[in-house]
Amino acid sequence: MTGIRLTAPAPGWAIDADVVVVGSGVAGLTAALRCVAAGLDTVVVTKARLDDGSTRWAQGGIAAALGEGDTPEQHLDDTLVAGAGLCDEEAVRTLVTEGPDAVRRLITTGAHFDTTDSGDIALTREGGHHRRRIAHAGGDATGAEISRALVGAVREAALHTIENALVLDLLTDAEGRTAGVSLHVMGEGQHDGVGAVRAPSVVLATGGMGQVFSATTNPPVSTGDGVALALRAGAEVSDLEFVQFHPTVLFLGADSEGQQPLVSEAVRGEGAHLVDGDGVRFMLGQHELAELAPRDIVAKAITRRMLDQGAEHMYLDARHFGARMWEQRFPTILAACRSHGIDPVTEPIPVAPAAHYASGGVRTDLRGRTTVPGLYACGEVACTGVHGANRLASNSLLEGLVFAERIAADIADARPPRTEPAGDPDAGGPAPLLAPEARTAIQRTMTRGAGVLRSADSLAAADEELEALHREAAADAEGPGGTKTVVPGVDAWEVTNLLLVSRVLVAAAREREETRGCHWREDRPDRDDAHSRRHLVVRIAPDRTPVVHRTETAAFPPVRPSD
Repeated sequence: MTGIRLTAPAPGWAIDADVVVVGSGVAGLTAALRCVAAGLDTVVVTKARLDDGSTRWAQGGIAAALGEGDTPEQHLDDTLVAGAGLCDEEAVRTLVTEGPDAVRRLITTGAHFDTTDSGDIALTREGGHHRRRIAHAGGDATGAEISRALVGAVREAALHTIENALVLDLLTDAEGRTAGVSLHVMGEGQHDGVGAVRAPSVVLATGGMGQVFSATTNPPVSTGDGVALALRAGAEVSDLEFVQFHPTVLFLGADSEGQQPLVSEAVRGEGAHLVDGDGVRFMLGQHELAELAPRDIVAKAITRRMLDQGAEHMYLDARHFGARMWEQRFPTILAACRSHGIDPVTEPIPVAPAAHYASGGVRTDLRGRTTVPGLYACGEVACTGVHGANRLASNSLLEGLVFAERIAADIADARPPRTEPAGDPDAGGPAPLLAPEARTAIQRTMTRGAGVLRSADSLAAADEELEALHREAAADAEGPGGTKTVVPGVDAWEVTNLLLVSRVLVAAAREREETRGCHWREDRPDRDDAHSRRHLVVRIAPDRTPVVHRTETAAFPPVRPSD
């Protein structure tokens, strides 16, 4: 345990449960529903409303070997190739083998996928897949349909939910085992202010951390809260340097910041072409799959072309679809483009890469267990080993389903007893809070220094700027009475979480002196399997310094010494 925690008031209220699930996307709600079905007293805590996370923004679909002639083995092969030598093969095999039945169970929960005229699930292709295996809903509204179905099931089950609640820190007992979480309810839930949910099992399903960058496809709630909480609790994170930048995000201007509209990979899966300003298809000859190459390859090719031509963006040309196909297959994307003055039916769509998905996260085993007893993680916040150095398109929703079910089964088997949270440990102490206005500075620093293009110099500059913010916050917290004091609150807690995960990401990116998957080092353009086909595992020392450890092989070490 680090003993580090966010500066916050002591909990003024508490409720007890067997399990608390933090997050309400596909991973969190699936875990919660399975826990309730097993007879466990379960509480779901979510930062906004139940359907405000990343899941509902997912457009393309969910990948599984559901089609005729497709097999889990073929899905495994495509996933391993995309992961650039760092996938855990056992984790991938678990995903692709258990995935089809997990999708079928999702359908029985109430999710409706698009079907063919014969009534079979309609399947499409996306980047890195050699077969049509992407199930979708509402054309390009798969996440929204999955979220609708799961939220409906949660409501029907009368599951205890706490909305508009930012989870702060993990509570532990005298033995260092999980005993619940502290949280702040933002005025609209059953409780106001800081409180606690006391439970021997905590499931982190908090989603991603795309908000560490200026432009991202992630919603505003994706501020890395779960990874930050886990780090402060002493958990290990891994592969945080592998941030996937989606190749085709609607370009709204060089100064555009915040959540950007995604143009799903499924548009390319249906035959759209990437072209430059002269209409030249530059992906031809770059990869056997051309526009459907894995995302890291496409993002790099777009970025290279932009640099070569001094352009701010490239184009995605799908005019040949015609109005009918756009309206039926991609109504969400069509509406988003038109709302910004672009009509894909008659003109190419300006696109550029933007931060999209964290392939790394809190390190887990195949049961979702982290290195802290009683703390689980699943979905984007977790690093199961499935994604390696680059997530295969549409594996994310499937990972959330499969590993959430495994977590619920493990908790139901173990049924650990409830214990009392211990008092604050002496080590570490409260983490100094950053002023909310530091958020923009962090995002711009990360975009400049740790974005699609990275180098030793850019990462060193980013590290220096982030450490300066950290030192400034520490000085403010420890200075004399006349020094500025940041008032604890949601904005300050979020930006403090952003700084912590940014520092860890940059520390890992500096250590990985090669180009692999979605980690692109301009100064180290080659992949180094002999020395770098390893995972980087990071923890936070009690003095709040990131400690980076390189594994001895491409396999993860066990999360428990006895495993």
